[in-house]
Amino acid sequence: MFNRKRCLRRVAAVASIGLMTGCSVFSASDPSSEGPIVVGTTSAPSTLDPAASWDGSWELFRNIYQTLLAYPNGATSPQPDAAKSCKFTDSGYRTYSCEIRPGMKFSNGDALTAQAVKYSIDRIRTINAKTGPAGLLGSLDRVQVLGDRQVVFHLNKSDATFPFVLATPAMSIVDPDDYPARSLRKDGKVDGSGPYELQSYQEGEKAVLVRNDHYQGFAQRQNDAVTIRYFRDSGTMVKALKDKQIDVTYRGLAADDIVALQSKGSSDLQLVDGAGTDINYLVFNPQDPWAKNPAVRKAVAQVVDRAAIAHKVYKDTVDPLYSMVPAGLTGHTTGFFDDYGDPSVPKARQILTRAGIHQRVPLTLWYTTDRYGSETAKEFQELKGQLEGSGLFTITLKSRPWKTYVQGYENGEYPVFGRGWFPDFPDADNFIAPFVGEQNALGTPYPSPKITKTLLPESRRESDRAKVVKEFQEAQQILVDDARLLPLWQGRQYVAASDDVSGGEQALDPSTIMMMWELHRKTSW
Repeated sequence: MFNRKRCLRRVAAVASIGLMTGCSVFSASDPSSEGPIVVGTTSAPSTLDPAASWDGSWELFRNIYQTLLAYPNGATSPQPDAAKSCKFTDSGYRTYSCEIRPGMKFSNGDALTAQAVKYSIDRIRTINAKTGPAGLLGSLDRVQVLGDRQVVFHLNKSDATFPFVLATPAMSIVDPDDYPARSLRKDGKVDGSGPYELQSYQEGEKAVLVRNDHYQGFAQRQNDAVTIRYFRDSGTMVKALKDKQIDVTYRGLAADDIVALQSKGSSDLQLVDGAGTDINYLVFNPQDPWAKNPAVRKAVAQVVDRAAIAHKVYKDTVDPLYSMVPAGLTGHTTGFFDDYGDPSVPKARQILTRAGIHQRVPLTLWYTTDRYGSETAKEFQELKGQLEGSGLFTITLKSRPWKTYVQGYENGEYPVFGRGWFPDFPDADNFIAPFVGEQNALGTPYPSPKITKTLLPESRRESDRAKVVKEFQEAQQILVDDARLLPLWQGRQYVAASDDVSGGEQALDPSTIMMMWELHRKTSW
């Protein structure tokens, strides 16, 4: 399992060697004394409605909405948040019951009841948005309400991971009076019960968060207000940090900027470098006449040089990845390296020749221009160079901004396309299940009966995840054999901050989502 121990991360302190975020003796000042903490990120929300989001919008949702379960500082398994308590009530992991905290309210003062929880979950499945999280609820049969404070989830199969699902921001609780049951909310407003309420929002520009006085949960807010600014690129964001226009950067630091922060030094900045579980990979569309051919996919897998991508493009700020399950999680393997070894053009040519392919294979690779950082274009140029340099492929590169990019892959327009994955929850299941089946997070159906009907169901009958390593290893080998998904690299977490701000390390939960309430200003040296 993902292990997040406080004060044990590798820390690069640009301000001074002895400065370790989360381990210092600084105390929080008056939260309102110096204005809001300003956080910069290149990951802007695609929507404000939880029923439409299975993406990085969750980073905002975690702070303005609430879920029954979540991750308090230092926790690696879900703990009660809007709920007072939750538990499986049977030995088969098919009935999960939660008691809601008494007196819960939304930020507008409306009561948050068991009925609101049921409404929120049912709404996700009813709307079933293309980009929404309904796929996470595949094991849910129905939601039952017992009075105002008891909600029971009846599952259609054993699922020991269901508490992890409830802890994702996808399962944010919304006010039934303000969110239509059968359609998405479109007025650009939010009524949640999280630590903050959304005071104002400018799409792609800024989100202003202020203290929600009705909040009840585990969060101990170290500040009264946070402003999130959305940037198009890392360079602009880092300049804003150096110019003291923002206090913290989160998500989207480019490799060159990370290296510069590590090497040049600064008197008033700090950089925290820690393990991450986000991954980057290629998806092959089985509807494309070339990408549907297993020999083509395997030849690409045989040519791609992950180490070169990590070193040349990302300056070793990411690590090569040889499985869809990242290192650090129980069940991780190195299947693609075990089967393909080092990159080899002769082996790739042999794969194609055996399939009767003797011409250069034309492939169009798509990527998004504004989702995964400014290196994405360079990464795809490197992929193009590697594949064309083999003499086996002719590559065309195309790109779109994220909003239209999502629509494109959902409509099956791309032969091969790049995706990143930030985990819903820290378990190997979440790096396999979302990508297989008729309805998945990729928009391209991937039937895999052995995984979906046997291996995943077997793994979900066991709450001790160390006991299902065999099932995960077998599932990963199937992914290697199919080569429908090609893992490229695994990220690390970098948070840069002004030296007068603390809490950056504690603010990252096991799904690498920032809990803004942990940030605060230091009062003394």
